[in-house]
Amino acid sequence: QVQLVESGGGLVQAGGSLRLSCAASGRIFSSYHMGWFRQAPGKEREFVAAIRWSLGNTYYADSVKGRFTISRDNAKNTVYLQMNSLKPEDTAVYYCAASSDVWYSGSAYRPEKYAHWGQGTQVTVSS
Repeated sequence: QVQLVESGGGLVQAGGSLRLSCAASGRIFSSYHMGWFRQAPGKEREFVAAIRWSLGNTYYADSVKGRFTISRDNAKNTVYLQMNSLKPEDTAVYYCAASSDVWYSGSAYRPEKYAHWGQGTQVTVSS
């Protein structure tokens, strides 16, 4: 079982930066693929970024590519999401998720591939 706790959300002006952290419990964090999703009011949860446990391959939604960076520190059982050049449309609750499934093409983008989810952290970007 993996428990996930997000932190680092807050209020920032457009063009600013935030770094989200997701601390995971469990001895085998390093064997989980990790992802970030977000959900804005009235919208469905959407994929943001993901990172494989083994080779560290990263995946990004087109809307955040070039602005957001996902990384992980297996020694600290933590995954990060560095968010730069934030826009008001980035406003959402951001969720960290962990997947122990075997990933095939496209798996990283699918929320059903992630069995463990954090409670979320609010990110608000003002214009």
